Amino acid sequence: MFRYFSLAYKNTFRNKRRSILTISSIAISLMLFGVLIAMYHALFMSQPTPGQALRLVTRHKVSLTLTLPVADEAKVRQIPGVKEISVWNWFGGTYKDNRDSRNFFARLGVEPKAFLSIRTDMRMPDDQRKAFLTDRTGCIISRDLSENLKLKLGDRIVLKGDIYPYDLDMKIVGIFDDPDATQSLFFDWEYLRDLLPVGRRSNISTMAILVNTTDDSPKVAKAIDDMFAESPFPTKTESEGQFALSFVEFLGNIKLFLLLICAAVTFTILLVSGNTMAMSVRERIKEVGVLKTLGFNSEAILGIIVGEAVCISLIGGAIGIGLASVLALLGGKVLGGFLPQLHNLTVTPFTILVALGLSLVVGLVSSFIPAWNAAKTNILDSLRYAG
Repeated sequence: MFRYFSLAYKNTFRNKRRSILTISSIAISLMLFGVLIAMYHALFMSQPTPGQALRLVTRHKVSLTLTLPVADEAKVRQIPGVKEISVWNWFGGTYKDNRDSRNFFARLGVEPKAFLSIRTDMRMPDDQRKAFLTDRTGCIISRDLSENLKLKLGDRIVLKGDIYPYDLDMKIVGIFDDPDATQSLFFDWEYLRDLLPVGRRSNISTMAILVNTTDDSPKVAKAIDDMFAESPFPTKTESEGQFALSFVEFLGNIKLFLLLICAAVTFTILLVSGNTMAMSVRERIKEVGVLKTLGFNSEAILGIIVGEAVCISLIGGAIGIGLASVLALLGGKVLGGFLPQLHNLTVTPFTILVALGLSLVVGLVSSFIPAWNAAKTNILDSLRYAG
């Protein structure tokens, strides 16, 4: 096959229109495949950051919509291995116009002092930290959010309540950098708590927990859930990354969806490439007879035809991976606001190898049977072939 590579490469573009359409089809399919594999890798195979490895989130075991008593916070604080704990309460609400995707970002009420201790990777000037600790109506936002919404220190931001029937009018007192908290706003939980009727002030949605070491994480998680297993408010404690993925699970089995779509893409590529090669081989049956007359054996002809298909597939695959890299970069900026794992969505070397390997397999599988049949056709039948 490699001996006749140059001949196979030249034959790749003998029918330019068909080759370009086939390469385009493979490129688009591999682009989708590459992005899906990159998402799968980011969601289910990426390693937590050093900060994430030390943080846990405790919520109601049944559903995120159910609350926990605020008194549980003091009980959890007494568990060995717990270094710090803070209320982590989702507010929701509407900022300006919900139809603009830029206006959707995380809005969480926290206990400022404990929260700043828990966010070990957060970078923010000391004066802004102090302002967040002392200004009850102050809030802090991530730098990417400030850039997207063109907000700066001192600006006011109003969130219209939906889960809570109250509007929050806050002043931006800090802009932070944190790889694990993008497209996010944090405010003082006490500000919202004081607006609530007395009967609702004792309920929280989640607790964020910082443990002493990574070895403490599974022990603390088990201890918390065991403590409240028989209470009216059973808990589920998981890592920060797993908690973020729980929002994706509302859509169903995402892992299965991604794998099924990848399988469908692979099958589509096989159909497109196989149809192209079958058409190409049928048109060149007479050429096969001429090549055999000139001394080419069946193995050489098989190698030339298969090599042509592999060239088309690899060219399409390389273009598709390039497009996937660009799409992943753009998609990460959008999806990172919903899931921190996707903020730095990239096509990794692993994804590139998988996609190029798939291109190679598609080229081989789709062309082997037509090439085998053509290579086994005798000279007389080849020359008599009328199409």
